[in-house]
Amino acid sequence: MRLDKYLTQCTELTRSRATAAIRQGRVRVNEKVIKSSSLKINELTDVVLLNGQSLTDKIGPRYFMLHKPEGYICANSDNEHAVVFELLSREINLDKLHTVGRLDIDTTGLILISDDGQWSHAITSPKHHQTKSYRVWLSEPLIEDAEQQVKNGIMLRDELHPTKPGTLERINDTEVILTISEGRYHQVKRMFAALGNRVVQLHRHSIGDVVLDSNLQEGEYRALTPQEVALLGKRS
Repeated sequence: MRLDKYLTQCTELTRSRATAAIRQGRVRVNEKVIKSSSLKINELTDVVLLNGQSLTDKIGPRYFMLHKPEGYICANSDNEHAVVFELLSREINLDKLHTVGRLDIDTTGLILISDDGQWSHAITSPKHHQTKSYRVWLSEPLIEDAEQQVKNGIMLRDELHPTKPGTLERINDTEVILTISEGRYHQVKRMFAALGNRVVQLHRHSIGDVVLDSNLQEGEYRALTPQEVALLGKRS
């Protein structure tokens, strides 16, 4: 089988994108960089790597952390906005990946991406009480008893029940660290609105015991370590 055809069968690459990847030196066959699309390979015995990732072995499960920039949405495709998966363009089979929960388009920070649905459910299911911590910048000085209100639970507009108890660490009167264990719609912004304030910038820096890697610049990502995968997948 031709090498370019093999790439299109094993990945979501079109023939032209497969040819471009080969010409760019991103494809190895049996440890040798190949730049000829017409090379005939044996799909049963030859080891083919794209961007260092084997196409011979089964792909997945995969686990990534991404430092999400502002302006990107957590979706696989969108006609109006940039999507976070554009930042993983060197990965293959992007259509099999999903974000584990979401961040708003104007929120930055830690987003998890995987193709393991059970693992994702262990993180996002409300009954597992996975905490999420955010750095929040506010438009006005925080009211005096905000910490206690967050600890007690805040009644949000159009909700029947208050939020679950959270923790609020005051860095200064307009900058705080908020830790919650829920994921209601726009919850962080709505909590501060209920406190008579407005969020002007929001950044998620941790989920559970896993903290966004400080070496990752906005738009960069890396694979999670086995220890991080285990920490995030544990159930309360």
